[in-house]
Amino acid sequence: MDPINGKTYHITTFGCQMNEHDSEVMAGLLSEAGCQPAASRDDADIVIINTCSVRENADKRFFGTLGQLKKQKALRPGFIACVCGCMLQQEHVITAVRQKYPWVDVIFGTHNIDELPDMLRQLEENREDAPLGNEDLIPDAEESYTLAKHSIRSARNTRVIRTLEDREDIVEGLPAKRLFPHKAFVNIMFGCNNFCTYCIVPYTRGREKSRRPEDILAEVRDLVAEGVKEVTLLGQNVNSYRGEGEAGPWDFTDLVCALNDVEGLERIRFMTSHPKDLSDKLIDAFGRLDKLCPYIHLPVQSGSSRILRKMNRRYTSEHYRELVRKLRQMVPEITISTDIIVGFPGETEEDFQETLDLAREIEYDSAFTFLYSKRTGTPAAEDPDQIPEEDKHRRFDRLVEVMNAISAEKNAAYVGTRQRVLVDGASKKDPGVLTGRTPGFKLVDFPGDQKLIGTFVDVIITEGKTFSLTGVLAEEESASKGGVS
Repeated sequence: MDPINGKTYHITTFGCQMNEHDSEVMAGLLSEAGCQPAASRDDADIVIINTCSVRENADKRFFGTLGQLKKQKALRPGFIACVCGCMLQQEHVITAVRQKYPWVDVIFGTHNIDELPDMLRQLEENREDAPLGNEDLIPDAEESYTLAKHSIRSARNTRVIRTLEDREDIVEGLPAKRLFPHKAFVNIMFGCNNFCTYCIVPYTRGREKSRRPEDILAEVRDLVAEGVKEVTLLGQNVNSYRGEGEAGPWDFTDLVCALNDVEGLERIRFMTSHPKDLSDKLIDAFGRLDKLCPYIHLPVQSGSSRILRKMNRRYTSEHYRELVRKLRQMVPEITISTDIIVGFPGETEEDFQETLDLAREIEYDSAFTFLYSKRTGTPAAEDPDQIPEEDKHRRFDRLVEVMNAISAEKNAAYVGTRQRVLVDGASKKDPGVLTGRTPGFKLVDFPGDQKLIGTFVDVIITEGKTFSLTGVLAEEESASKGGVS
């Protein structure tokens, strides 16, 4: 009998869309193994914490969440606590978890998610078989991290640890339990070769590996057959996609063009796009392809070319501005979001002012703004010219004020317009209010029946807020104007 069949599970996810999709795959694997989703973390037999190593806040939230599992472990001896994701690709994190959180049962990284059911089965078998007095079988942290695979068991705390530094192959055909039945994430590549000086991702996700285009197309066709209307293509840098197809190499634009021809698919998005690799070919595709949404997330990180060099971003502020000019010339209505880091080592007031000037000039629709935080193992963490925290926070507040004002002004311009919205679900605050996205990724709230979830509707925008739009269904707005009761 399968020792995990019938168990319930709960997954907590920190981080980006890649992590979200990893969690969907884990849920699919567990479902195939006979497990069922739990109503909450407190009710689950298996709890998985999927971690992010990009931002300091994610680290703190992870360790805080991990501490909360201690009580569950004490009350329920059969409870299984698992941690995985980017943080667990780092030796110092594995060491901390092993030494300070002995109630964690399973530790694995980003490259062996497909082995999750096997790891859980091994854990259950080891619990039954572990002899007494073998606590010293736990090796030191260096062994657990550097070995391609390693399993650990002891009588006092049976534990399974498996980490892969990287892997050459891409495992195809993994199941996924999606958050939405009408839209899906699709990984087109894994890893990163950019080595920005502040970023740990190349060390946790490995080198770039692109999936075969035929495999991606087959996955998307299967998703469409299941009712998916929108796909978001995922990669640390989708612009550097290089897939080896049966007829030769494909670049990212080739892939998007082929997906545009998939019958039944209605929207294509992608995340994330690196400015250094954004080609004129892809910009042209925005003007030609009817399914490619008029939205791009184009992280700038800083408006200062000097700081961009220190970040190893490999473009200048001027080049970035030219890319935006080309995009808006091709698609005037395109919406643009970005990432900006405040307080990078060596950032002067003049550098920061250049970031404010760029933000005002480009007028982003939205921005993810971050205080620079050290990531152990990155070059920037060793830079002696660290910015005082109080200076970081003052600059951050100034930037947020500018960005929010721009977002509110741009959203106000939508009032009175008719927007095509893919309905994602009901508001958590009011089940009578639905929420969805425009082609330009604007979040729209409007009153409506939940039977509309997963469909496209036309919404008349009545209010533009800082972070979202509010509207009414076009049919109801017309009826109101016509005096229909």
